Amino acid sequence: MRKAKPLASVSLDLDDLWTYLKTRGDSAWEALPSYLPGFVPLALQVLERAALRITVFVVGTDALRLANRPYLRAIVEQGHRVGNHTLSHHCWLHLLTPEELEAEVVRAEDAIGEATGQRPIGFRGPGFSWSPELLELLSTREYLYDASTLPSFLGPVARRYFLARSGMSSEERNRRRGLYGGFRDGFRPLYPYHWQLRSGKQILEIPITTFPVIKVPFHMSYLLYLGGISHTLMFTYLGAAIRTCLVSGVRPSFLLHPLDFLGIEQAPGLSFFPGMAMSGERKRHLVLRTLQVLGESFDLVPMEQHAGDVFAAGTPPARVPAFA
Repeated sequence: MRKAKPLASVSLDLDDLWTYLKTRGDSAWEALPSYLPGFVPLALQVLERAALRITVFVVGTDALRLANRPYLRAIVEQGHRVGNHTLSHHCWLHLLTPEELEAEVVRAEDAIGEATGQRPIGFRGPGFSWSPELLELLSTREYLYDASTLPSFLGPVARRYFLARSGMSSEERNRRRGLYGGFRDGFRPLYPYHWQLRSGKQILEIPITTFPVIKVPFHMSYLLYLGGISHTLMFTYLGAAIRTCLVSGVRPSFLLHPLDFLGIEQAPGLSFFPGMAMSGERKRHLVLRTLQVLGESFDLVPMEQHAGDVFAAGTPPARVPAFA
């Protein structure tokens, strides 16, 4: 009998056009420009071709807009799960007051549930933003897992690159000082673990997987950056990451973003984002091929199933959330 493949999860952060503009400090975000009507059908087509069901993290503001409801409902109708990606897509959750933080989580939770008919039980902070207070709130709200951490040493490098191209004021740059995490995040484990909270409660953390040992990202946006140099380089790197995960027993949590599917013709104003010189058609081809390559080594599932598999294997190790 063929040996069962290890399990891995795939997720998509459903960041709309306005969220990218907001993160960059562009006031044009306030008009809430959107590409969701064009993006969602394209993404669902790719996922259907890959015969894949994933978890989609939805922003509450987008769920509140009636025009988006058919597209969000289509995500669930195709068998995908939805997660909470906050109400306003602040990438500085650690700076919010307890009242602001609760509003970001609870109002988004309600909006997503009403729009999709599915209550989110997983959470991801924008820009890998989180805090111990957030984890306490998620535990109180009985979330199954958090997925806000990126164990990589490259967070500060990515942040400097992003801020250097943004033209933001010093105040706006300071608000984003935690964007993409810090250097010490690279020392966090790649395996799922429990956050041991001050209240005595716990919540499961499923990190976004980076290349074992060297802790360099291999989520789709990073792969497309390499693909802009060479497709051979991109898939050689992906293959090495997969083999290292298999050898080290890491079950990946693989991350997608809308700009992994869209070219500049479908996402005007986002030319500053890496990989936007590549056409949307070429990107979608590479996304499909990447998912197929991952599927050759892993059984790809939504994050909720990944969390269930972690619990079925026994009690994961616990860590105390230290945050600066």
